[in-house]
Amino acid sequence: MKILGTSVDAIDLAEDRDRFRMMMEELNIPMPESGMASNLDQALEVAKRIGYPLMVRPSYVLGGRGMEVIYDEEMLERYVAAAVDITPERPILIDRFLENALETEADALSDGVEAFVPAVMEHIEQAGIHSGDSACVIPPVSISAEHLQTIEEYTRKIAQKLHVVGLMNMQYAISHDVVYVLEANPRASRTVPLVSKVCNVSMARIATQMMMNKKMNELGLKKRNIPHYGVKESVFPFNMFPEVDPLLGPEMRSTGEVLGLADSFGMAFYKAEEAAKPSLPEEGTVMITVAAKDRSAELVEVAREFQRLGFAIKATNGTHKVLAENGIQSEKIKKIYEGRPNIDDAIKNKEVQLVINTPIGKASQYDDSYIRKAAIKYKVPYITTIAAASAAAKGIAASKSGHSAAKSLQEYHRDIK
Repeated sequence: MKILGTSVDAIDLAEDRDRFRMMMEELNIPMPESGMASNLDQALEVAKRIGYPLMVRPSYVLGGRGMEVIYDEEMLERYVAAAVDITPERPILIDRFLENALETEADALSDGVEAFVPAVMEHIEQAGIHSGDSACVIPPVSISAEHLQTIEEYTRKIAQKLHVVGLMNMQYAISHDVVYVLEANPRASRTVPLVSKVCNVSMARIATQMMMNKKMNELGLKKRNIPHYGVKESVFPFNMFPEVDPLLGPEMRSTGEVLGLADSFGMAFYKAEEAAKPSLPEEGTVMITVAAKDRSAELVEVAREFQRLGFAIKATNGTHKVLAENGIQSEKIKKIYEGRPNIDDAIKNKEVQLVINTPIGKASQYDDSYIRKAAIKYKVPYITTIAAASAAAKGIAASKSGHSAAKSLQEYHRDIK
């Protein structure tokens, strides 16, 4: 949760958090459990009450600076020991981390009484990755109509309760069929230009009119059906820093973003990846190495789709076994500590054209860093979530089908009803 207001005074901070939580309870809107701590004992007490994993951060941050997902007591002790500014006046904030949740955003326009949400954005990466680093799609492709209605309803309620006039950004997570509010940002967001382009709604101009006392009913805002898709992808500077692990997390690391527009989600994703570089391959070998918890039916479907597209598959031991059990042929490949030839050799020798590596969990964040570094060094596209791997497969399929005719922004806008 992002605290409303920018005070770093402990009393004001605690009051802000408590006030916002009471507001959400009054509106019957769920939030992850949270707490504050000024020392290790307090942090351990909050962790015991909330349970791991945790999202821990300094009391006031920009761009997710200093935020970290904590999986156990050892990591929490290390974080508190390294937090040089932790004092009663500058406590750390601790929230329950909703692991494997689907994150989503909503930009809204509000006149202080009514609120309008042009579109909901669905993040492709899992919750826990900074919103500025996550790819997202407008309109959503996997969020149910019920949850979309809930998100729009919560956004309207919060905007009305806070008497927001102008722009507002809300961030949510969907976990175990429940929509949780993560952040309430009563301001413009970096996603406003994206929503404006995809939905043909000039949000900045309309927000300015609202701030000049125009009301919602005077502006003729209506919900529209968006027949195309817009995919925002982040641009990273990792090729300039080959020794840096490109693993994404709560701290923002991107330096720009691009937008892909197309009539299908797959083609929009492919265009966005092509603009962000490196482009997705249309043939060759995909290397798959995923955490045990990701060896699921969804992984099998992704691998089967790549096989259908004509890709050869290399997989590490655990993933290879799961694929074999489901009738998918793959070549077993060694991790770097299992001997040679291994993953690093395959990437270096251009035997692999796409890397799928899901570093979820404490150990794999560090053990698999060489895979991601090698992919960056040798300019091989890499993917770190099963959801993004599925999107990539759809994108490659769309590109291979040849349905990639260019259209102007005006042509997309003319099709909006």
